[in-house]
Amino acid sequence: MPNDRLKSYLNLHLIVFIWGFTAILGALITVDADVIVWYRMLLAALFLGFYNFYSRRSFRIPLFSLLKLSFVGLLIALHWIFFFHAIHVSNVSITLSVFSLGAFLASLLEPLFYGRKVLWYEVFFGLVIIAALSVIMQVEMAYFEGMLFALVSIILGVLFTLSNGKLILKHDSAVITFYEFLAGIFFISGYFLWKNKFTADFFDVSFNDWTLLFVLSSVCTAYAFTASVKVMKQLSPYTVMLTTNLEPVYGIVLAYFIIGEKEKMSALFYVGAVVIIVTVILNGILKHRRRLVKK
Repeated sequence: MPNDRLKSYLNLHLIVFIWGFTAILGALITVDADVIVWYRMLLAALFLGFYNFYSRRSFRIPLFSLLKLSFVGLLIALHWIFFFHAIHVSNVSITLSVFSLGAFLASLLEPLFYGRKVLWYEVFFGLVIIAALSVIMQVEMAYFEGMLFALVSIILGVLFTLSNGKLILKHDSAVITFYEFLAGIFFISGYFLWKNKFTADFFDVSFNDWTLLFVLSSVCTAYAFTASVKVMKQLSPYTVMLTTNLEPVYGIVLAYFIIGEKEKMSALFYVGAVVIIVTVILNGILKHRRRLVKK
């Protein structure tokens, strides 16, 4: 694997680890899921705005591209709202386990977005992920609502990942992320105005929640999200989605040590986790060999 691709792949794993920690923050923050996302996108947009300004990046972008970014911003906002709500009505383990379906969905949708044929091993690996997911989850009916919200969230996540895979070819990752977050704020604010949710209680956030929101919006959002878009210059959306299947592994391990017994894992989880890790490694090996054959 060339140095640039190797750096991108290692950076992607760091990003996925951070995303696993994001689920922990979502469980610890006490405000509603949609409020979390509003503050998250607002603070992250401010961080990215300052970053783009001081690094002298141009904010100019064609109107048609801006419309595309606005739509992706809506997908991102909904993805996060469903994600955090799934955590609140179930737990971190259930929510992150359902996210393992992302690779399989990407293997089906990526050929439609990029006009390439379906690769047999991508579908196969997706099916393996589903099998590993069934081992990990050990779902009880009490978590059914959380599973549904998590499923909708990962579908939206695949769609905006595929969309960003095209947008990054023409625009800077920090700039397009900035506009996507602004669009997300716009759509959520419109919903809040309609629901008359901007009350005094809305802005009454505890110091502990402010601290967690700051970490969530800076490290877990402004940095991680921009970096995840940037690595797509070197890695395919499918590889990105498949690698994000390590998010349940990182997230549930962190949840066990931070949250406690509520997130305690069974022996079957480790079986599923090992299967996911091996699948990620095999995907990287096969893609590398495929590129060598083409050359």
